[in-house]
Amino acid sequence: MQQRKYLITGATGKTGVHTVNNLLAAGHAVRAMVRKEDARSAGLRAAGAEVVVGDLLDHDDLIRATSGMTGAYLCYPVRPGFIQGTAYFADAARRAGLEVVVEMSQISAREHAKSHAARDHWIAERVLDWSGVPTIHIRPTFFSEWLIFPWVRDTIVKEGKIALPYGEGRHAPIAAQDQARFIAAVLTQPQGHIGKAYELCGPVEMDHHGIADELGKVIGRKIVYSPVTLDAYRAHLQKYDLPEFTIQHFLEVAVDYQNGVFKGTDRVIGEVTGTPPQTVAEFVHAHRTLFEA
Repeated sequence: MQQRKYLITGATGKTGVHTVNNLLAAGHAVRAMVRKEDARSAGLRAAGAEVVVGDLLDHDDLIRATSGMTGAYLCYPVRPGFIQGTAYFADAARRAGLEVVVEMSQISAREHAKSHAARDHWIAERVLDWSGVPTIHIRPTFFSEWLIFPWVRDTIVKEGKIALPYGEGRHAPIAAQDQARFIAAVLTQPQGHIGKAYELCGPVEMDHHGIADELGKVIGRKIVYSPVTLDAYRAHLQKYDLPEFTIQHFLEVAVDYQNGVFKGTDRVIGEVTGTPPQTVAEFVHAHRTLFEA
């Protein structure tokens, strides 16, 4: 296979680092865009990636980052500015003549979403579509990594419970590692995928009672799902110094979750990559030490 060059933004993030490693393993050249130099960026450089420091809200940074690339993965955190950053990115991608862009959206992205972040993602999708840049949108459900974020993991470790306002809603948790395999696959072989939007889910849909049971079985400890109110959830999130934009998103997607927006099971990852996504039990087993008191 001819070596191609790919820009990975958010390269030290959950999906970014795995996408970089998948592309490098396949023999491609990778330019990893990071916000700052640290141990994580040093690890990417040691693995063989070209590391560039840049900001997705800086047009000049994006023009430099996309120059000479074949394709790119666009991933933006839950914070304000994604529409502006997407417009800058689309312009840079057009100038660079990128053959494909994979854009990380979210399953709750839609025109009338109450979450500001989710609506921004929906509009960002439209910006890329209008730009004419060959784009593939991915819309994952909640990551399996949600279980190891401090505001979720702390109550699991300290109190033996998952405390979230998700009611009896259901989803099939999807690991970042499995998403990255899909991202790398469609970046390098985009034929038939351009212009499509894919919901990325894990293999088994369950409610949080089921997730708690699976978690407990692996770590050998009783874990229960203890639903909380939205007000209690807000108070809990505020203890972690999260920005209001992020908290507003988490609260609104909790309502979406209760209403079934995050449901679904894998239909494409196994087919496209040849390997099915991992189950909750497999994910917890791989991260077992993080759940130990």
